[in-house]
This record gives sequence, structure tokens and C-alpha cells, in this order.
Amino acid sequence: MEQSFVIDTGPDFRMQMLREGIKRLDAVLFTHEHKDHTAGLDDIRPFNFYQKADIPIFGRQAVLEQLQREFAYIFNDKRYPGVPQVACVEINHLAFQINGIGIIPIPVLHYKLPVLGFRIGDFSYITDANHIPEESYSLLEGTEILVLNALQKEPHISHFNLDQAIEQAQRIGAKKTYFTHIAHRLGKHGAVEKELPEGIFLAYDGLKLRV
Repeated sequence: MEQSFVIDTGPDFRMQMLREGIKRLDAVLFTHEHKDHTAGLDDIRPFNFYQKADIPIFGRQAVLEQLQREFAYIFNDKRYPGVPQVACVEINHLAFQINGIGIIPIPVLHYKLPVLGFRIGDFSYITDANHIPEESYSLLEGTEILVLNALQKEPHISHFNLDQAIEQAQRIGAKKTYFTHIAHRLGKHGAVEKELPEGIFLAYDGLKLRV
């Protein structure tokens, strides 16, 4: 059976699900607690309705606590009918499984904030980072497809800029790397792609990858 996992529920989560025609949601994995990665959580409720089940949400303790504060009505003991139904699963740096699929958390830093990337098979995803600890590189060995944040060309306090992202991509050595979490200051897609080394590309909305 095909499964559908979502990493983070951004503000446009609803539109992304509609655009891609996602009919089932098996789990949500949260990288960290910043609002631009959690704001769409309320929109999981149609999946609750059709699946008639709670949606498991996976995150570090600090992330789950932040969600419980920001979406208190979801976690209230006397829940109003129709609110999103979730089952919180606390994770850390240890590997875990969802319905038989192995997930390896990849600890990184977003300035001083701990963030988790995720590896599923030969696919690795890292967003909102400006530092990869030495011990995390071993978790990335053998990655075939890497998704990595590259905010802009200028230095930034909590994100890799373009040069840093290229350096990280080349060190990790995936066959293909796609840059995401891009700001408008990076430049136009076509122009920037011409500057990138072989095997490195800019991601875009609706991009589909097969591992």
C-alpha cells in the first residue's frame, strides 16, 4: 500500500495537498517549531474525517510542546467536535519506523536551535540549517538525492547561503542535490541554475523525485 508522509505543515499546507491530489495522510514529521513550518497543522482535519483516525505527528519534545501551546484547542481535554485529531510521538536522534518505513533523524543547527533533518532510504532532507555537526555526516553517507536549504547569496545568521549550501552538497556527495527554502534574494531560477555545479539544482513547487 502506498503511504503519504509530510515533512512540516507550512502555511500553504492545504493548497499543497490539493495541488498534488493527496488523498491520504499517514504521518507528519516536524523538523522544528518555527511557525512557517507548523502553521498549517489545522488543515489536517479533512484527513481525519476521511480516514476516521488520528494523524500521528512526530517531533522533538520542544516541538510538540510548542504545538500544544499554539494549537491548544487541538489538545484540550474537552475538544470541540471537528478539531484536528493527532497522536503525538516524541522523537530524538534515534532511528524509528512509521508503518514499516525506516526514518533516520539527522541533527543539524538553525543558528542555536536544534533542528532535525530526515533520511528515508536513499533520500535525505535538511531545511533551516546553517551547521551540520560532524557526527551527522555519517548519517548522510550514501544519500542518492539530497534536499538542502539555500536561502540567498548573502551570508545569513541561521541558514546556509548559496556558497555554503554548494560546499555542503559537494561534501555530502549525493548524485543529485536540490536547494529549497529559497528567498527572493537568491535571484531568478533560470539564472541561478546556470551558476550551479553539475548535479545541483533548484527545487520548485510541485517537483517530484523518484528514489
